[in-house]
Amino acid sequence: MSTSDPFADAPEALRNTLTHRGFTALTAVQRAVLGADSLGHDLRISSQTGSGKTVALGLALARSFLAPHDDPETEAPPPIGKRPGPVALIITPTRELAQQVCEELRWLLAELPGMRIDYVTGGTDLRGERRMLRRPPTILVATPGRLLDHMRAEAVRCATVEHVVLDEADRMLEMGFREDLEAIIDLLPKERSSHLVSATFSGPVRHVADRFQRNPIHLEGTKLGEANEDIDHVVHLVAPLQRYATLVNALLLALNEQVLVFVDRRIEASELAEQLAGDGFAALPFSGDLSQAQRNRTLHAFRTGTIQVLVSTDVAARGIDVPNISMVVHMSPPHNADDYTHRSGRTGRAGRQGRSIMMVPPRAQFHAERLLSGAKIDVNWQPVPTPAKIHKAITKRTRRQLHEHLDGEEGPTEKTLNYAAQLIEGRDPATVIATLLEMAEPRLPRDPLKVEPLTPRTFDRNDRHRGGPSNDQRHRGRGTEPARGAKSRRGKVRRTPSTGHRP
Repeated sequence: MSTSDPFADAPEALRNTLTHRGFTALTAVQRAVLGADSLGHDLRISSQTGSGKTVALGLALARSFLAPHDDPETEAPPPIGKRPGPVALIITPTRELAQQVCEELRWLLAELPGMRIDYVTGGTDLRGERRMLRRPPTILVATPGRLLDHMRAEAVRCATVEHVVLDEADRMLEMGFREDLEAIIDLLPKERSSHLVSATFSGPVRHVADRFQRNPIHLEGTKLGEANEDIDHVVHLVAPLQRYATLVNALLLALNEQVLVFVDRRIEASELAEQLAGDGFAALPFSGDLSQAQRNRTLHAFRTGTIQVLVSTDVAARGIDVPNISMVVHMSPPHNADDYTHRSGRTGRAGRQGRSIMMVPPRAQFHAERLLSGAKIDVNWQPVPTPAKIHKAITKRTRRQLHEHLDGEEGPTEKTLNYAAQLIEGRDPATVIATLLEMAEPRLPRDPLKVEPLTPRTFDRNDRHRGGPSNDQRHRGRGTEPARGAKSRRGKVRRTPSTGHRP
């Protein structure tokens, strides 16, 4: 790639688009796609969450669409936009991800002549989609169940498909879409390019990939399982009855920032969002219980900053792309390392710094350490934020902002300077400044809650050999009474069931 033009290897039709979009350079996975001889090959594109895999896929598709037809033995296909069916199918696990992939590719490929991109998903008007498909888009993004419905009804004509993409294939397998995916593959032309895009490639995904692809090229932006260096991973040992207090204090430290909170069950999302709203935080739940229209409105409110906190089940782990999420909170440890990677990957996106905070009860400490080890993340145990720490942090932040203003090139206006002179006339200047400093500190939605820091225990070699400490060795934390409205739940954690609609 040219050192003077970061987009020299990109298709010429896309270079101005990337510049106008604000790109100053390509990410590692995007450079990998452009640097490879990918034309005519199946691709496995892997990179950490938030590293620009969708744009990388778009660059690969654009290169293929713009390639000249150079086989004199066969008739050239009709131009893009004049074919009786889609040229590319992109299959995603969730409705939100389908919409976001569609929107991302629309701006990226807008300058390609005849290019139309649309999506079909469960939970939306089937008849409206059928009307749209009468004039087939060049690229159709879809969730598996809805795509299969349209294919079987012949609303999607498959004979024209040259590329099919499985985006987040591991998530689709976890959600139980294996049969739908295999049925879709059976209906597609044998002569096609088949691509996979994912942050992780587990054993089941590789099994599907080997059946789905032929001699694929594996393109990595980051090594599989490599932790995102833009995320600060923090773990708090928290007594079960102090989870809500710990969350409140963490949100106070992240005041005016966008925060995504993960819970295990739909009812928890609703209850926790309601409790936070009662304590003054702008919070809404996000789960499969919501209609598609409600989910769209909630995501819009979160993206635009109308709400600060989104409380979500794992339905959002790979379906939310909000660049300015500064912190992800795991109210309890996720089930495995891949889930943690995808949850925490909602922050630290596009080069921004982010934080991932995981709350761990004493009985789950060993599980959490093994989980983070599997995600190739060093455990960073930190004490829960106390009220004293919060007040100190807010005061320090206010004073830092004051120094930045004082050292800035633009000083106060003459009108403000004249009023300042009047304020200190006949008063002690230090008292005036101290009063203004106290007034400058932000008003908190509520007072911080009292929490009791717990000390993580150290496991010896025998513990690790047995798979964890025995019952009489476990550290047991002492909890206080729960915060207002908080509920204690006992029993095994279970996965959130899928929605009633077919994605």
